Amino acid sequence: MTPEELDQIAETEREQQSHFTQRVNVCVAAGCLSCQSQSVKDALDKEVAQRSTKDHCQVKGVGCMGLCSEGPLVSTSNGVLYKKVEAGDGAAIIDSLEGSPVSRLVCPTDVPFFQRQQKIVLENSGVIDPDRIEDYIAANGYTALIKALTEMTSHEVVDEVTKSGLRGRGGAGYPTGLKWSTVSKSVGTQKYVICNADEGDPGAFMDRSVLESDPHRVLEGMLIAGYAVGATEAYIYVRAEYPLAIKRLRNAIRQAERVGLLGSEICGTRFSFKIDLRLGAGAFVCGEETALIASVEGKRGTPRPRPPYPAMEGLFGQPTLINNVETFANIVPIIRNGGEWYSKIGTEKSKGTKVFALAGRVENTGLVEVPMGISLREMVYEIGGGIPDGRKFKAVQTGGPSGGCLPTECLDMPVDYESLAKAGSIMGSGGMIVMDENSCMVDVAKYFMDFCMTESCGKCIPCRVGTYQMHRILTAIGNMTATEQDLKLLEELCDLLKHTSLCGLGQSAPNPVVSTLKSFAEEYRAHIQDRKCPAGVCGQPVGETV
Repeated sequence: MTPEELDQIAETEREQQSHFTQRVNVCVAAGCLSCQSQSVKDALDKEVAQRSTKDHCQVKGVGCMGLCSEGPLVSTSNGVLYKKVEAGDGAAIIDSLEGSPVSRLVCPTDVPFFQRQQKIVLENSGVIDPDRIEDYIAANGYTALIKALTEMTSHEVVDEVTKSGLRGRGGAGYPTGLKWSTVSKSVGTQKYVICNADEGDPGAFMDRSVLESDPHRVLEGMLIAGYAVGATEAYIYVRAEYPLAIKRLRNAIRQAERVGLLGSEICGTRFSFKIDLRLGAGAFVCGEETALIASVEGKRGTPRPRPPYPAMEGLFGQPTLINNVETFANIVPIIRNGGEWYSKIGTEKSKGTKVFALAGRVENTGLVEVPMGISLREMVYEIGGGIPDGRKFKAVQTGGPSGGCLPTECLDMPVDYESLAKAGSIMGSGGMIVMDENSCMVDVAKYFMDFCMTESCGKCIPCRVGTYQMHRILTAIGNMTATEQDLKLLEELCDLLKHTSLCGLGQSAPNPVVSTLKSFAEEYRAHIQDRKCPAGVCGQPVGETV
């Protein structure tokens, strides 16, 4: 594959697509597929074939369009988005291409959910066919890789990533350029790149959507990373519970190998790169770098003390670069447009955009990409459309089981790494769960503690025993049988886990408890002193009836 050959593939694909005067895109990502979007696509294909319009009307399966709560979603070349489409609507939609839109199915796109987004990571989602490398190449795919390999040195690539201010999108927000620089300077007989696609947070589906909608984007980012740090082998560690993402990744790898964008002497250079998949068995702790490495090596997925850090001694004892899906997906536009371009988006210390999985008690649930620094109020009430049924907002939980629950007082806070940390939460990988007045914060804390307790690998005592004891106390509070002494012990355990656990799972497990104790102390007191749950969620004390 040469730059000229890549251009030829792009031109050929664009020319073929230009023959279609009408186009219908059907979301075939996991969310819409679960609502039978494949039958919708089949019905549209059949309708086009019966009308003998297949030469100028294209029906294309595409990735996530964002508004998952209204799926199946279908968009047309005349700028109309349809929601909750059924197979029986196929004829009406094809008719609308030369007439008026099907009003009962129209989904307004002039609303904040769509207008307030700034798509960088998701720029191809809902536009290209994730199963065709030609469609990706026609959308300027792999041009950033060609630029890096033929016009830049590896050090210049690292410098551009550093200039961009990009921070790891997997949780802690470590500067990406600094991590790449460390791996680049590390000495080893073999260096590795790992894509962490072990997305395990309840309510999170950002990485899953990117892999299902734009798999080549992630492969291209990994290729650029490999060139920058001097690695020739890579692994994508993906959850086995993501069968569609796995299928499309495998297909994308085969296609990239077929056209010479993966393998030996890529683009006529001395750079060679190989990517393999490793399937995770669903252990949340394997999202932690050292546990993930152990799992890739075929060992039990448990963390180890750091240092040494993976950047110096990682997979098979060699320097290893680990970033998550969204981080790699950001690399392509940074190399294509320059680090300075990216650094102008977001806030002073939190650059770029962030993809969030907006879920819970909010009108619009789905996938959104917004600039860093947007307020929680804008996320909940403008993009999210507010709380259903006229109920009151109570809290928003960010960062998954490792994050915190933020009350009404935090609604005007900007969403960036520093602000969330100051408020007692974290960015995490991007889960955002909204809760209304019917949610009991004691019950919420117990839910996340149950998750952390179950997912603890058991290697260190503070996490193994501490999460169990904290869950026991939260259960007692929910059952109205706890005492003030139990509450004091709960607070002590939060501090103990935070400062003595081996890895991030145990260290951050107390966050939902600490944040709810801080912002919703009256609910804990009501359960303990008044023996009642203000939200009416928790059970009655033993021996009492309603």
